[in-house]
Amino acid sequence: MTRLALAIPTVLILLTMVFGLMRVAPGDPIQAALGGRVSAEELEQRRAAAGLDKPLAEQYFEYLGNALTLDLGTTINDDRTVTSIIVENGSATLELTMIAFAIALIVGVGVGLLAGRYRDTYIDLGGRLFGILIYAAPVFFTGYLAQLLFSGTLGWLPSSGRASAIVEFELETVTHIYLIDTLIAGDFDAFWDVTKRLILPSVTLGLLISGVLIRLVRVNLLQTMRGDYVEAARARGIPERRVVIQHAFRNALVPVVTVAGLQFAILLGGAVLTEQTFNWPGIGAELIRYLNERDYIAVQGIITVFALAVVIVSLLIDLVNAFIDPRVRY
Repeated sequence: MTRLALAIPTVLILLTMVFGLMRVAPGDPIQAALGGRVSAEELEQRRAAAGLDKPLAEQYFEYLGNALTLDLGTTINDDRTVTSIIVENGSATLELTMIAFAIALIVGVGVGLLAGRYRDTYIDLGGRLFGILIYAAPVFFTGYLAQLLFSGTLGWLPSSGRASAIVEFELETVTHIYLIDTLIAGDFDAFWDVTKRLILPSVTLGLLISGVLIRLVRVNLLQTMRGDYVEAARARGIPERRVVIQHAFRNALVPVVTVAGLQFAILLGGAVLTEQTFNWPGIGAELIRYLNERDYIAVQGIITVFALAVVIVSLLIDLVNAFIDPRVRY
């Protein structure tokens, strides 16, 4: 309950920061986005429609009210509602994030667990080396190498895009998550087309995130393995495998869940470099485009949703940590 109560002022502070940062940017956003393309009269109409002709305090409270009702406005340049951007492009980011995060958990937790279990062996050395190398590798460099090898040289996988042109044209979107929509439609050829295009970006991103988790799982597992309760479990004759998994590993999970959850929250804001490298139409790529176009309303709306997503994920992390370790109560 305490964490839930703290979430309210946290959201308010985040929304206030978003509002303030967008207002201190130099220049008039409407003029910057449309100057030279429309008449002075239309510029004034656009400023009035965006509420920029109102006093700052009135703009602030109107912004808070709209944020609470998820009315995030309409973009300046292409007249898209920010809500439609979140639904369409955010779904692409969510699809990529979920698959990449699953890969990161499998690889990161698996390799970290093996490295901690077989400390100071070749397994440990290999796991640590892999974690360091994959963590240090730039995402765009790894992505280009993957494209060169698996798309250019071997020809196994498409190098970019979310789906082929024919699938994009024919697919009826229900959830805007193509893996789910193709299954709903019962079109398994389209499902395979979407899956092939998802493999390279998701595996690249997932492996890079796993580098953080490998080290974190290993370090925390080694710490819990020295605990008195682990020695007591061994003294009772419990097999070493059960000691590691049921006793040491569970207590090592709390910091791992925290870091992994925050990584997931960050990815929900758009894996910008991955999306740019693989031409993935996610929310991060759209945010970069609107930033370049100085589209103040689009940027403000996207960042607002991202801030709210971070708060929600943080609350979920606290709940999961409390479930894993009953000593943690919020």
